[in-house]
Amino acid sequence: MEVNYSATPPDREGGRAAPGRATPPDATADAAQAGPPAEALTATDTERLGRLLGDAGLAWFVDRVRQRMARGRPLTGSVTLSVPEESQRRAAERLLGRAPRSGGSLSIRLATVDEILRRSGVSPGGLAVAVVALTGPVVLHADIRNREERAWAEAYAPLGILDAELARWAERIRGDGLVRRLARTPETAGPLVEAAVRALSALPTSPPTSRATFAARNLSGAHALDEGTPLATLVLSGIRCLTGFPDGSGAQWRREAWASAGLLKDDLSSTVLTLNLRGIPPLDWMADAGEPAVLTLRSLARGLPVASVPTTGIVHICENPAVLSAAADTLGPACPPMVCLQGQPSAAALTLLRDLSMRGARLLYHGDFDWGGVRIAAALARSVAWRPWRYMAADYRAAVTEVAEAPDLTGPPAATPWDPALAVALAERGLRVEEETVLDDLLRDLGRGSRWGAYRQRGGADPTGTEPSASRVLSSWES
Repeated sequence: MEVNYSATPPDREGGRAAPGRATPPDATADAAQAGPPAEALTATDTERLGRLLGDAGLAWFVDRVRQRMARGRPLTGSVTLSVPEESQRRAAERLLGRAPRSGGSLSIRLATVDEILRRSGVSPGGLAVAVVALTGPVVLHADIRNREERAWAEAYAPLGILDAELARWAERIRGDGLVRRLARTPETAGPLVEAAVRALSALPTSPPTSRATFAARNLSGAHALDEGTPLATLVLSGIRCLTGFPDGSGAQWRREAWASAGLLKDDLSSTVLTLNLRGIPPLDWMADAGEPAVLTLRSLARGLPVASVPTTGIVHICENPAVLSAAADTLGPACPPMVCLQGQPSAAALTLLRDLSMRGARLLYHGDFDWGGVRIAAALARSVAWRPWRYMAADYRAAVTEVAEAPDLTGPPAATPWDPALAVALAERGLRVEEETVLDDLLRDLGRGSRWGAYRQRGGADPTGTEPSASRVLSSWES
């Protein structure tokens, strides 16, 4: 037998041990063992040993000795039981052949017991031999720890094949305990990590697909990535690193995080809000009326173009529905084509914008001037190229001076690679400017864009002499 040391009391002075025999061990037999050689055990009188040291009232004493042996410590000094029971006092008295010292605690010197066992011939090899004869081999704690660490290292081995994009995530989960919390043991962790690596190596997926379909193709079955499973938790952690999706919580946030890698709950719940895009009869009807339209991912992921590239070649993108709604109210059918992200870009929005961009459309983007807004812009840029639409440092500085009581910025800062000066300006002023605050400027741009588009359709020049201010860009960002 081998001891489960986690079940034994701590090796320290004091503490109360219940009467009874030592707990059966929970360690594998191939580990190194502390204790005497086999020939020493054969000289032990096990029958007498059982009567002398195997008394239930001495189980606490035997357990303490086993702990010292497992830790590789010498069997010297004393062990003490702070609040002994009467049966434990009587057992100690019989072992020592005299009444123990008076007092509330019970203390037994290890050297004394070792001498008794040797002199009596019960255990010529001494106390360590006696404990092994009574309770079985003692496994060294250091060997158990080493063996466990080797097993965990083997469980994490599949992370080594991940590319540089996920190397930081792989390093983090080795140290943050996520896999250990999810799997509990290295035997369970190995298959979990291997499956997560297999899933992440196939992401992001394009065109987007449902999680169930992806799991059926790449994992053990359609339900492998169901919400709440350890594998889903681990893969979602990797997706956030892979796509740069921001921190958050809640069911909606999780759906959007999955969608950032092209994995959807279904192909109907992911939608994108548009205005005056054309290409198929339903869009043409809505554009003729100047009314917003909603496209689902299902309609966009069939491999055929849904929306045609506008004659002007320009599509304006905004972050908030209020901007698109005001454009529809103000300009109606004359408004240039628009797409609204409604926060983090959905799978439907990314699918639509990628398609338009690949077919030559120029995408102009505006969002809130705050840290969340610039993170949305950066997330969009990882999937599709766009140009800033009144979304530069100069635009922010001009807008913030017009706001009477702008709210303070919140959250951690973020980079603005299309115009590094914008992040500097945001940090300096520390104020938030929402899209609705600059709505008049955006509508004037869209109005000029509609007139410019009409001239372009007739083959004329821009009536204002330049393209709309929406098209002001940095060459470095375009490249």
